[in-house]
Amino acid sequence: MKALVLLHRWLGVGFCLLFAMWFASGIVMHFVPFPALTEAARFAGLPPIDVSQVRHDPDEAVVASHIEDARRIRLIQRTDGPVYIVTGTSKPAAVRAADLSDAAVTSDQLAFAIAQAHARQRGIDATHAILASLAEYDQWSVPNGYDEHRPLYRVALNDPSGTELYVSSRTGEVVLDTTRYQRAWNYPGSVVHWIYPTVLRSNWAAWDKVVWTLSLVALVAAVTGAVLGVIRLRVSRCAVGSPFRGWHAWHHILGLFTATFVLTWIFSGWLSMDHGLLFSRGRLSDTEAATIARTPDRNGVAGDARSIPESTKEVEWFAFGERFHKRERTGVDSQSIAAIGSDPRNPQPGRSYLTAEEVDGFIRRIASNCAAPFVVGAGDNYPAASLIPGAPVYRSVCGDVWFQVDGATGRVMERLDSSRRAYRWVYTALHTLDFPILFAHPTVRSMLIVVLCAIGFLFSVTGAVIGWRRLRFHFPSQGAGVKSKVYP
Repeated sequence: MKALVLLHRWLGVGFCLLFAMWFASGIVMHFVPFPALTEAARFAGLPPIDVSQVRHDPDEAVVASHIEDARRIRLIQRTDGPVYIVTGTSKPAAVRAADLSDAAVTSDQLAFAIAQAHARQRGIDATHAILASLAEYDQWSVPNGYDEHRPLYRVALNDPSGTELYVSSRTGEVVLDTTRYQRAWNYPGSVVHWIYPTVLRSNWAAWDKVVWTLSLVALVAAVTGAVLGVIRLRVSRCAVGSPFRGWHAWHHILGLFTATFVLTWIFSGWLSMDHGLLFSRGRLSDTEAATIARTPDRNGVAGDARSIPESTKEVEWFAFGERFHKRERTGVDSQSIAAIGSDPRNPQPGRSYLTAEEVDGFIRRIASNCAAPFVVGAGDNYPAASLIPGAPVYRSVCGDVWFQVDGATGRVMERLDSSRRAYRWVYTALHTLDFPILFAHPTVRSMLIVVLCAIGFLFSVTGAVIGWRRLRFHFPSQGAGVKSKVYP
């Protein structure tokens, strides 16, 4: 018992403020998420493709890019002309559609012009824009998803919203935007909640170890507190109460009242740093990935850039199954997909999205015993949503393994085995209250999150007061005496 008391006491002294920070910042994060460029904003910033400047086809762009395992080729318009962006397993490469030269952004002037053009397309005032920096990392570009685009040019538009755009040096695309409002609220939100200072988060391995360790020790503090809270209860004939007084009594009572929430929240928060240690990661296995990586013959896309409607803003050729498909986009939720056969002059008829039959044929290349794919509906226990509004996400159930495929892009969004499905409940559901019944009532869910986190914050404050008193008791200031007893 003494060891348990000492462990909880000093872990509490060390972690009470961290608990308070996590609960308070969790409320902020619920309403103001970490800055990211939405698909709607990205697409709105694209001008229509100037087809007259497209003098080379996607298969030629692949050769010029030197990416041998290219599986996706996109065509977009930049201020310096149409550009192919070729993607494989390595970092993407940009190639000019006019002469197949390297289209990586190496000048401040070009990055600045791209950002200004993007802003104008979105109706944002860029009259007073300035090039702010070129950096590998800053506070808002630390996530790993930007690694393939570094370094990033940051352009401050100096508009009323304080918008800043980040331009990829590899592809010349705008990959991130932030506003003054987002930046201001994310310091007390995501930055402190995820322990995201740039100097630490820019080193993923170091950040991972620090946050994983802190979360685990915090979990131990919460578990020992819950055990002691139950042991220290005083039960009489008429009532159940606490033996403590003042702040200690409040800490004891609030701790018992919030024990279930605090334990599940801290435990699920620790699991956010799992990264495959206890649960699978939702990715394709090496064998499955290698099977999909067998790129079809690109002869089918030869000459295919000659028939692009003038209103098209983005074209993508992607390998899906044993064929390349062509995806033409005229709006964020308006597109046409056609499978390209051996004769590019006679492709299959276009439609908005991939069909269930195509997805079934694709998945059967990597799995067996598969049932017919079906569309994941609203309220599903394992939700999935495409970046394209209204696009279907297909689920193919192959024994114990489920595959979720985006019907708009042909990407395998997630591989759900039993381990990953369990992770969906013990992490996502417990940590963000991502339960179907609550998602059907978002206002109730928001109120529940705020109330629970607020109570957790108050509970943490009582621990902070007790911790401060404990430190003063053990390390009194010079000349000061101890005037009152501090209860364990």
